[in-house]
Amino acid sequence: MKVIQVGIGGMGETWLRAVQRSAAVDYAGFVEIDEDIARAQAEAYQLDRALIFKSLPAALEELEADAVINVTPPQFHREICVAALEAGTPVLTEKPLADTLEEARAIAAAAERTNLLCSVAQNYRYRPLTQTIKAVLESGELGALGAVQAEFYRGPHFGGFREEMAHPLILDMSIHHFDLMRLFIDSDAAAISARSWNPPWSWFSGDASAAVQIEFGNGVQATYAGSWCSQAFETSWNANWRFECERGALLVDDDRIFVQRLLRVDEGARGLASVHEEARELPLIAMEREGQDYLLHEFCQAVTNGGTTVTTAQDNVKTMEFVFGAMEACDSGGLINL
Repeated sequence: MKVIQVGIGGMGETWLRAVQRSAAVDYAGFVEIDEDIARAQAEAYQLDRALIFKSLPAALEELEADAVINVTPPQFHREICVAALEAGTPVLTEKPLADTLEEARAIAAAAERTNLLCSVAQNYRYRPLTQTIKAVLESGELGALGAVQAEFYRGPHFGGFREEMAHPLILDMSIHHFDLMRLFIDSDAAAISARSWNPPWSWFSGDASAAVQIEFGNGVQATYAGSWCSQAFETSWNANWRFECERGALLVDDDRIFVQRLLRVDEGARGLASVHEEARELPLIAMEREGQDYLLHEFCQAVTNGGTTVTTAQDNVKTMEFVFGAMEACDSGGLINL
C-alpha cells in the first residue's frame, strides 16, 4: 500500500518510523508546508525531496496513492480528511478527530457520504496493558463492572499549539483515557459534570487540570482526575486505574495490573466479613504489534481487503462527544447530558 503523509514534523516522526518499519506500507509522497522541517526530515529519513509537496491537492494530482496519513494539527484535520475522502482516498488521521465537535461530525459525515474509510489513531487502545485490562473485564472473572476511577498526572513541555488550547489536558491527552473508558466499560458517556482549572505555575494558556464525573449509558459510574502541569510523582501516560467489580477489583498502578477477588462473605464475631484471595499481579498480553504499528497494519489490511477498522471516524465521534461534553461541563459548571 502506497501512502501520502501530510505533516512530517513533530508527531509526524512517529509515523515516519512506523511506515519505515512496515513491510506492507511504503510512501508515495509527503506534504509539508514548513521548508525547514521538510529539509531536516528529508535528510534524517532519506526522503526524496521531489516527493515532498506543499499541499495535499498538489500531491494527489501528481502521485498515485492508496491512502493518506494525516498528521497535521487538529484545526486542519477537517480540511485534509475531507479533501482526501472526496478525492477517493481513505484516511488514517491523528487524534483528536478535529478541534471542534462540528468539524469532527463533518469528517464522519464525509466518510459516510463517500463510503470510504477514515480511521482515527487512538493508539492507546493497542497496548499490552490496555488489552490485558480488557481481557480480564470481559472474562467475567470479577463479575459485573460497577465503577471506574482513573488518575493521570504529568508535566510535559511540548510548546506549540497544545500550550494555546483552552482545555489542553482534556482535548489532547484525556481524550485517550476517555476513549479507553468507552472501550473498558463497553458503553458511551451519558451525563458529565466537571471542573477545570489552571495552577498558577502552569505554562499552558488554558486549563491544564480537571476533575470529571461521568455516568455511562449502561449505568457504570466513572471519575477522572488529572493534570498536565504536575510537578512531581508523575503517573504513567496510560494513567492509573481502579475497576470496582461485583466479585473483586482490578488495579493498574504504574503500568502494573493487580487483581484481588472476593472469595466469600463469612459470619464473624462482629457480623459479616469479606474474605479475599491474595492480590496477584497479572502478566501482560503479548502483542505482535502495538500502538502506531498496530494501527498502521490494521488500516493497511482494511484498505487492501475492503474492510474497516475499530476506531472509524463514525465511531470516534462518540469519543469526541465525550471530550467536548467534559469541556462544556467545565465551562458551564452544570451537568451535561449527551
